[in-house]
Amino acid sequence: MNEYKQVMDGYLGRDTVGVEPIRALHRLGYLPLHIKALDEGTKVPMKVPVLTITNTQSEFFWLVNYLETVLSAELWKASTNATIAHHYRLICERWAEKTCSDLTHLDFQCHDFSFRGMSGLHDTAQSGCGHLASFKGTDSLPSLLYARDYYTRGEDELIGASIPATEHSVMCMGEREREIETFRRLITEVHPQGFVSIVSDTWDYWQVLTEYTRELQAIIMQRQGRVVFRPDSGDPVAILCGTAADDDTRSERSAEEKGSVEVLWEIFGGTINEKGYKVLDPHVGLIYGDSITLARADEILRRLEAKGFASANVVFGVGSFTYQYNTRDTFGFAMKATWGEVNGEGRALFKEPKTDNGLKRSARGLLRVERDALGGTAAVRWANAGTGAAGRVKNALSGWQAVRLCLAVADPRSAGGAALSHGAEDEKRRVSPPSRMAYCR
Repeated sequence: MNEYKQVMDGYLGRDTVGVEPIRALHRLGYLPLHIKALDEGTKVPMKVPVLTITNTQSEFFWLVNYLETVLSAELWKASTNATIAHHYRLICERWAEKTCSDLTHLDFQCHDFSFRGMSGLHDTAQSGCGHLASFKGTDSLPSLLYARDYYTRGEDELIGASIPATEHSVMCMGEREREIETFRRLITEVHPQGFVSIVSDTWDYWQVLTEYTRELQAIIMQRQGRVVFRPDSGDPVAILCGTAADDDTRSERSAEEKGSVEVLWEIFGGTINEKGYKVLDPHVGLIYGDSITLARADEILRRLEAKGFASANVVFGVGSFTYQYNTRDTFGFAMKATWGEVNGEGRALFKEPKTDNGLKRSARGLLRVERDALGGTAAVRWANAGTGAAGRVKNALSGWQAVRLCLAVADPRSAGGAALSHGAEDEKRRVSPPSRMAYCR
């Protein structure tokens, strides 16, 4: 209490903030809140709450608003990135269904490369869980530990995985004049079997893809596993699919005109799947992890289809350009007080600024979430104090005895999100105090 008073006196002025409310909360021993949340994986459009918070003891009406900032900060980014990852998954699924006979690659077609560009370890852990909601490929190791702690009961299960991979410093240490020997050592001595990803544009990417591959072809084809070449500069679409038109079949085209996938096909061959599309030999592969966006991923897979190649021939590294360049406004995450009770009288709380275009108009009253007529996206219904507890927003946490978070994944049909509510068991503690606040997200 002394530390709290010292901090607040210096922050807002001496005795501006009293310590009695905090002291009373400390004596109580838990946060007297009732939190409800939608089921894990529920898809909801924007402007539909994925959770609601009310206080369970009138003395602590202030606690609902008090936690707005910290809860918003903890929740919005993982939800936003889960939404974006979901749309990457939809793109990959769409092209896989058209061009692939085997869809087992989908869980690893987008790989989380964002760690080094995020805002610290905790941010990486939470944000990476959003990616893991749609994919299993990740280089953000903290997110695996975070997901294990919050999503599993300690059982042995595959949450996410990666493969051995080099970065440019490894290739540079081998020196330019002996780069091919670095490749040779990596695939015969360091990683003689299994998957290994080798960054290939340290000096001359097209030399690697057209000369080194031919010299090392026998070793690669006899090796058990896959050598994955990783370009890391230039235009991702052009590097993978070529600079020439997709229907250009001139034999004298350069490697740059053909693109990486076609070059590897000419050297290593592959198979034609049941849908008539070319699949590279399983000993080689490609991953591109620089400047990948939703639009570029879609364009790359579109062009591969036009060239007769299956979408499974490439993997995308999705980095901080995707997962860090967002705010809570990207998908409209906000927490607002919507209802209060004073002396037994309920009041709908809302704001509706005249200087706004309607975007900042907030929800009002006790809120209820239901399925729409199609059974898909959720819809908001107004509720009175007697019915506000019903609907699809279920008891997730009461008394703050266990803590998890809420994610949201966008529903492409309604420009919104899928709420992944990490629910805690309902402890059935429900008090009806004379003064309450309702807070909806």
